[in-house]
Amino acid sequence: MNPVLLYALILLMVAFWSGNYIVGKIALRELSPLFLAGLRIGFAGVMMLPLYAWERASKPTRMPWPALRHLLVLGLFGVTLNQLLFIVGLSRTSVAHSAIIIGLTPVLVLVLASLRGLERITPRKAAGLAIALCGVAVLKAFEPASRTGATWFGDMFTFLTALCFALFTVFGKEATKQFTSVTVNAVAYVAGGVALLPLTVWEAARHSLAQISAAAWLAALYMALFPSVIAYLIYYYALTHIAASRVSAFSYLQPVFASAMGVAILGEHLTASVIAGGSVILAGVFLAERG
Repeated sequence: MNPVLLYALILLMVAFWSGNYIVGKIALRELSPLFLAGLRIGFAGVMMLPLYAWERASKPTRMPWPALRHLLVLGLFGVTLNQLLFIVGLSRTSVAHSAIIIGLTPVLVLVLASLRGLERITPRKAAGLAIALCGVAVLKAFEPASRTGATWFGDMFTFLTALCFALFTVFGKEATKQFTSVTVNAVAYVAGGVALLPLTVWEAARHSLAQISAAAWLAALYMALFPSVIAYLIYYYALTHIAASRVSAFSYLQPVFASAMGVAILGEHLTASVIAGGSVILAGVFLAERG
């Protein structure tokens, strides 16, 4: 594939993920976090079904129950809890905080992988972990929540979002080798949408659906289609053409893009502690990944 086109797709993927924070904030002006999460996961599941059906038609294979059960558990952490916690966290914190804290995901993956004996924490990686933690301290210690809208509650839920995806990454490594990305994501989103359906219906009854603006509905659709379906397909496609480390390097752009968009579109404030803490965290993550 043309390298220019490939890297353009990767940048588009990062833009979709960065825009997810902004669009989520817009949707949360009218939709409750639980309702938005149910809509996002449910819509994404519906969108994944045609892709899954097309793939199954071209490569008919029977999935044994143990493998399906494994994918369902992975989907619980990688999709259902991950995206539910993300939206709840985003409703109580700023775009910049959310993007920066989720940037800790590679560090959490490293820690979990080392606990499973899959990675070895070298002195350089340990230094990166320590630096990243110092960055979190800077981010939280010197910033008034009243100015940025970031709260400990929101940041903690965002951290749990990153932890769920890290669990999915570490424990799902074998599954992603055995099954295609379409299969893994289709099972996760469809199962998550079904599991959340009673909650989604209950939340829908608490909303005046006729009063919800087109912008809020479009925001929910954006979150389902672009960062949930298209971006993940680009991500797995890119992994088949270039090294994972090179793809992951683009993740450092996400907090920068998201924070800039938060300032430009939502009028959020970038304080000195956000810039300093975010820079220290990203430096620590970079060092840990390259150690």
